[in-house]
Amino acid sequence: MQAWLTRLPYLLYSAMVLAPLVVIHIGLILMAARTHPTPATVLEQFQAQPLWPLFYLIFVLAITVHVPIGLWQIWRSIEALPTWLGALLSTCFALILLLLGLRALSVMLA
Repeated sequence: MQAWLTRLPYLLYSAMVLAPLVVIHIGLILMAARTHPTPATVLEQFQAQPLWPLFYLIFVLAITVHVPIGLWQIWRSIEALPTWLGALLSTCFALILLLLGLRALSVMLA
């Protein structure tokens, strides 16, 4: 069995989790664009609801799983790039996404 087939279920499961989160996130952006809230108002609303941090934590974790698998597939298709290097780059990118996402959450909750 090829290695990419073993990653396929994770890509599909993360996409199933990510799809509704992206729709909700874009809906929030569109609502905010109509009301023109200040950054302080956005922070107040984010901190007032305990489910928003949980929502964005799940969002960050789903992105951390989904995006590197897709990138690994792209890098795998570049024949000049060794497989181990594509896996290493994907893993590094996943860690960067996770750290940046958790940092954003910690700033929003501070």
